[in-house]
Amino acid sequence: MNAYIGYVTDLEPPLTSRWELYRVLSEPMRLRLLALTAEEELSIGELAELLNESQPNVSRHATALRQARLLADRREGTRTFLRVTSQALRDTVVLDALASGRALCDSEGSLARIAEVLRAREAPTHEYFARPGKSRVDAFPAETGAYLAAVSPLLLGRELAVDAGTGDGPFLDVLAPLFRRVIGVDRAAAQLARARERVDARGYTNVTLLQVDVDSPVLRRAVGVEDVGGGADAVFASRLLHHAPQPGRLVAELAALCAPSGALVLLDYAHHEDESMLEQADAWLGFDAEELRRFARKAQLEDAHVLRIPASLCGDGADHHLPWQVLVARKRSDHVHKSRNNRRRRNEDG
Repeated sequence: MNAYIGYVTDLEPPLTSRWELYRVLSEPMRLRLLALTAEEELSIGELAELLNESQPNVSRHATALRQARLLADRREGTRTFLRVTSQALRDTVVLDALASGRALCDSEGSLARIAEVLRAREAPTHEYFARPGKSRVDAFPAETGAYLAAVSPLLLGRELAVDAGTGDGPFLDVLAPLFRRVIGVDRAAAQLARARERVDARGYTNVTLLQVDVDSPVLRRAVGVEDVGGGADAVFASRLLHHAPQPGRLVAELAALCAPSGALVLLDYAHHEDESMLEQADAWLGFDAEELRRFARKAQLEDAHVLRIPASLCGDGADHHLPWQVLVARKRSDHVHKSRNNRRRRNEDG
C-alpha cells in the first residue's frame, strides 16, 4: 500500500459515527472505491474506467465516502483525485471493509488494471516529447562553459553526474564542464537525437547518452550503484517531476542512483494554477515545498532544502511565468551518521 503525501493528517477531523460508518460501508461499490484508492491516488475519471462505471455514479459514491471522512480529495486543474485518509487506515472496521473491497476488485481485475491506468497518464508526455523540434545548441553564451570549468575544482564530488530527463540536453552545457563524467538519460529518441547534436557541437567527450528509464538496470550498471560506494555524486532532474505519473516513486528511483552522501537536485515548478500547462504534457500543476521534502524523506534522503528561483532566471520559454523552485537533498551515508553521532556525544559530554 502506497504512502500518501501532500495532505494534512494530524489535524483531520474524526471519522463519522459508528452506525453511519456501517451504513456507508454497506455498498459494494464504495468498498471497491476504497480498495482502489488505498492502492493508488486516482482521479474520478480513472476510477470510472477501472470500475466500468459512469463518472457521475463514481462521484456520487465518492461523496458519501468523503462525507464519512474515509476519502480525501485533491483538485488538479479540472481533475479530482481521491485517496483513502490516514484515519480510515487506522480503523479496524474500515480495514476489514478494505479487505472485502480488495477481494471484489481482485475478482473483477480492476486492481490489476491500475498499472495500465497509470501508464495512460504518461501517454500525453510520450507523444509531446516524441515530436520533432528545433535544436537549441546556442542556448548558452559561448563563454559559459569556461566559467563553469573554472568553478569545477570547488566541487568536492565531481566524478559522475546524471542528468535524468535530459531532453535536448540544455543542462549538459552546465554539467559537462563541471564533472569528469556525465550520463544523460531520456526515453524519447527524438529528444536524445537533439541532445546528441548538442554534445557533438560542443565537443563533449565526457558525456554518455542513454535511451532508458531512470529505473533501468542498464542505467544502474552504468552508474555503478551495485558497487561498494558506487553511484553518482549528483543526480539532476530539471523540470521532470511534474511529468511523472507517480512523482514520489520517481524521486525514490532518482535517489537510488546517488552514491552515499551524493546529492539529488530537482528543479521543478512550485504549485500554480495555469491549467494550460496540462496541454503540454504536464501531469501536475507543480508541488508545494513540503510535498518535495516529504518525497525526499520517503526516499531516505536527508538535509532536504527547497529554494525558490528568481523569476528573472527562468528564461523566456513557455513556462517562464511559472514559479520555479529547487529541491536539494543528500543520500544517507553511514560514515556521515557516525561522525554526527560522535559530535553529538562529545557535545553532550562537554
